[in-house]
Amino acid sequence: MRFYTNQKKTRKTRHATNWLRFIIPTIIVAVALFFYTVNKQLTPIYTNYAEIQTQKIASHVISQAIQARSSSVYDINEIIENVPDETRDTVTTKFNAEIIQQVMAEMHQLVEDHLERAEGGDLDMLPPLGDLEYNPEMMQKEQGIVFFVPLGQATNIPLIGNLGPKIPIRFHVVGEVHATVENNIVEFGINNAYVELNLVLQVNVQIIVPLATSKSVVEQKMPVAIGLIRGKVPQIYSKGDQMPAQVEVPLEDYE
Repeated sequence: MRFYTNQKKTRKTRHATNWLRFIIPTIIVAVALFFYTVNKQLTPIYTNYAEIQTQKIASHVISQAIQARSSSVYDINEIIENVPDETRDTVTTKFNAEIIQQVMAEMHQLVEDHLERAEGGDLDMLPPLGDLEYNPEMMQKEQGIVFFVPLGQATNIPLIGNLGPKIPIRFHVVGEVHATVENNIVEFGINNAYVELNLVLQVNVQIIVPLATSKSVVEQKMPVAIGLIRGKVPQIYSKGDQMPAQVEVPLEDYE
């Protein structure tokens, strides 16, 4: 009596199983390497795109803080103090430090408050970005401004446009708002000067994209005081090193 077994079928099944055990992990690894390579190649592109959008968003938030300040732009003569020096019979002109410190303190607080509201998901603080989308839920969880960019838009490929996966981009403020005073003085006419006193606001932000992170500085300038400082017209006026004086202005005494 002969017995028939399924030895051949069993061998084929084992052979196919062994091939599947080899092929499936290979495919998974190949796909993972493909996406990793593509993402690595595209990372500099959408990192640069993220920095541009970050500058736009942060500048808008700072602008809203500037518009919300209580004081308007001062006339330059309102914040200038003349300090006489009796020993030398001269007058020293300087800016009123108290007023400038008040403006700096107010702007420092306003900018920080507006940025905190924006990072907390307050969309009223943020500018419209067209096809880009904000994610208020992630903002509230992660305390940062989060928006999505279609891959086609970030890579500037017209064929796919707004199609493709959406890349999440998040940025948040690093450290405190930094403010410095900057002045610009331009000679105007005879013994006059046009003076601008500006406050330069700087915010350090960290930008996070898939597999990469970078830091950027957002800077915005706001005027504190602008105006013309008029000095006394001298009796003798000369231009450059030319001698003798070109113009002599007679002075008359009036009783």
